[in-house]
Amino acid sequence: MISVISLLVVLTLSILITRIATVALVHTGMSREAARFQARSAFTGVGFTTSEAEQVVNHPVRRRIILLLMLLGNAGIVSAVSSLMLTFVNVNTGMPIWARIGVLLVGITVLWALATSSVVDRWLSLWISWALERWTDLDVRDYEALLQLQGEYEIVEMLVEPDDWWANKSLSELRLQDEGVLVLGIQRADGRYIGAPRGNTVIEPGDELLLYGRETVLHDLDCRKQGRRGDQAHARMVAIQRETMRRENLEDQIVTELEKLERELEELEHEVVAELEEEGASDGAQPGAG
Repeated sequence: MISVISLLVVLTLSILITRIATVALVHTGMSREAARFQARSAFTGVGFTTSEAEQVVNHPVRRRIILLLMLLGNAGIVSAVSSLMLTFVNVNTGMPIWARIGVLLVGITVLWALATSSVVDRWLSLWISWALERWTDLDVRDYEALLQLQGEYEIVEMLVEPDDWWANKSLSELRLQDEGVLVLGIQRADGRYIGAPRGNTVIEPGDELLLYGRETVLHDLDCRKQGRRGDQAHARMVAIQRETMRRENLEDQIVTELEKLERELEELEHEVVAELEEEGASDGAQPGAG
């Protein structure tokens, strides 16, 4: 029984460690999916070679996190294997093997439910972020919140195909900003990276674009091909963006007017209260009738 509990404790600590590392990597600017993948790869010692792994190696803070994960992962895997062997090899525990298997399966099921729970993930991420900011020198920034990635905005990578609408065109020709899309960077096929590209930059087939914008617009861009239909899709999205901006500006104006009205009502309320207090004070100062 002790070996089963030891195994469950090791698994719990492993999940917690990878979750802490994932949050820490996210706060260095990595996407949550990439951070989760790299944290689990480092902890288990799989060591996938990807462009994301190169980003980890070339970043000093990410590199420290991954090195610590590797050390903890080696110790955790050895402990887990040892506990698992003791669970089924040690027959002098007084508990039949089917009972030990049952306890182990129930424990793993509970851990799996907790690990995949969105509620647990949200609260645990908040606590980990607070702890990292309080007790470490890690530059903690919630990039998802800064870029409003929880809502309709997102950051995506798109590979440019030869027949795509934007292939072999400059950014000034494409006028993506009219659709509400920003090109944050371009990864050329030869390995060069262009950050914050300007209007005269030409999009070439084989480029990988880093884009920021609304999900619906980005999805339309990903499916857009050259020709008249592509130009029509661009014009349609520009019209939608203008209408969206008009609506948002109108909503901002309404909110501003409501806030102004609320402040005026508060001031009027204070004036009325002050006048009533003055009247009450003057009435109390008058002598009573004889």
